[in-house]
Amino acid sequence: MIMLRYALNLNPKKSARAYGRSLNISTKNAVVVCRKISGMHISKGKKLLEDLLEKRRDINGKYYTNTVKEILNVLESAEKNAEFKGLDTNKLVIFASAHKGFTFFRPRRTKMRRTRRKITHVQIVLQQK
Repeated sequence: MIMLRYALNLNPKKSARAYGRSLNISTKNAVVVCRKISGMHISKGKKLLEDLLEKRRDINGKYYTNTVKEILNVLESAEKNAEFKGLDTNKLVIFASAHKGFTFFRPRRTKMRRTRRKITHVQIVLQQK
């Protein structure tokens, strides 16, 4: 099994984390969304992601719907981990980061050409303040 390393290591008693591995989303878009929600309280971050998903708000004129769906799933997983640890969910602050994963080619016939698929890894750490 591969050892996962987080970009941010905090006190495990006051933090919870989740790792979205091999997500089929654009790395550039994931970095934009992660930078936007980093430093926010969890309620504000989830509200922003849900508004982006329902196209009520935008970031630089874009909604990033596919990226937001995946990041919201990872964020909800991190929130569940925090509840299981007994952390106060009203005091959690989000630290999110996105990293480039591996690249693979989809096999196709010669006439159709093969396409390159990119994979992204997303890390979310929730710290109780």
